[in-house]
Amino acid sequence: MDDKVGSSLPKDILNWLFAYSKSTSLADALQALVNISRTADGRADLASKNVLALILDLIQGHLEYLNSELLVSSLKLLRNLCAGEVVNQDTFIEKNGVGIILTVLRSAMHTPSLDCGAVRMALQALANVSLAGERHQQTIWVQFFPNEYLTLARIRSQDTVDPLCMILYTCQDGNPVRLAELCGDHGLSLVTEIARTASIAIAPAIDSKDVQMDCDEFSPEQAFLQRIVSEILNERMDDVTVSTEFALYILGLFRKASGFVDFSERGKFGLPTGSSPIDVLGYSLTMLRDICAQDGARGPTENAQDATGSLLSSGLLDSLLNLLRELEPPTIIRKTTDHGQCQGNADSKQLKHCPYKGFRRDIVAVIGNCLYWRKSVQDEVRCKDGVFLLMQQCVADEDNPFLREWGIWTVRNLFEGNTKNQQSVAELELRGTVNTPEIVELGLRVELDHKTRRPKLVNSA
Repeated sequence: MDDKVGSSLPKDILNWLFAYSKSTSLADALQALVNISRTADGRADLASKNVLALILDLIQGHLEYLNSELLVSSLKLLRNLCAGEVVNQDTFIEKNGVGIILTVLRSAMHTPSLDCGAVRMALQALANVSLAGERHQQTIWVQFFPNEYLTLARIRSQDTVDPLCMILYTCQDGNPVRLAELCGDHGLSLVTEIARTASIAIAPAIDSKDVQMDCDEFSPEQAFLQRIVSEILNERMDDVTVSTEFALYILGLFRKASGFVDFSERGKFGLPTGSSPIDVLGYSLTMLRDICAQDGARGPTENAQDATGSLLSSGLLDSLLNLLRELEPPTIIRKTTDHGQCQGNADSKQLKHCPYKGFRRDIVAVIGNCLYWRKSVQDEVRCKDGVFLLMQQCVADEDNPFLREWGIWTVRNLFEGNTKNQQSVAELELRGTVNTPEIVELGLRVELDHKTRRPKLVNSA
């Protein structure tokens, strides 16, 4: 340890740390305590010896003498000590640990070279303390909201934004007052900065020349937030209730993004692509897919008033079928069949390309979920000459992972209990148009049941 540092630190604290850790330097002593604090028994033993208070005193009175390594080790020890150990969490509050950490963070923010490691450790310590309960959360909140949080949110690093988000989530979860503050003007400014930092910090490493340029209508922050909401909806479908208004808003985003995306180039990446309009388009589709799946899971009763019913009344099916017709065929069909004949397009040169890998699959998935238990949608697909179009999606496609599975799901829902749709396939077969290359490639063929005169898909082997 540097002589100047050693002479400036309190001897009683140093002597205790050296004796307990059996070390001769502060760096070694702190590391030894960090190792001990990694277990619940170790934290309990250190709590009985009031180590947390000693470390807080060390930081509070002698911060200027702690170099980066010693400071990070001290903060790491505080973080570990407060991980599920109630005595240490309470001591942290009683000894003004929140104020001491705030001083550390302010000091770090004003250094020429920001030490993100120290900031991360300090925030992780606060996050562990916040888990202890309401008193701890309120103590943190009143000292940090909104200005200190806002300053921290502007550090463009995932290392710091992650623990910051944990603190915010814990403090507002179950507390309507703090949630209201977070949804107010100051709080929304904070959320905006967090979204901006997160969108920069976790942006995919994609060469800009390989993606479409962003437009003014959609920002990276908007695309990032939509990605997060889409993931939450997908992971917590049983817990989240989607309103009709929200569903229609997502449909509006989908249509708006469709107008800004360049469909002339085939996308090289799946979501996220790094292009805001494409990502908004894609995440709108995945959200529509899950919204429609959520309604379908409620049972076989068709409800025109639920979110899916409102989407359909607003022309969702029309939009998707038209877009599917305008796309170039799946790869396997493209290689074996004339484009214009296959998709019913007059000029194959004007066909659109999938702007990201999985775009066709996501369209088919939304349609498939809309068809589930909805005879009116089954009939509408038939009336719009969409039966053959959807059957063409039952193929493997290198640009659309799991297209085959979603295609089979969609076709099953299209024919389930609908004799007119089944008969329409029979009519296609009589014209020699059913057993197309994509159906053969799937290992299937369409046959007529001689007794019922209804079509059925059977294995060709």
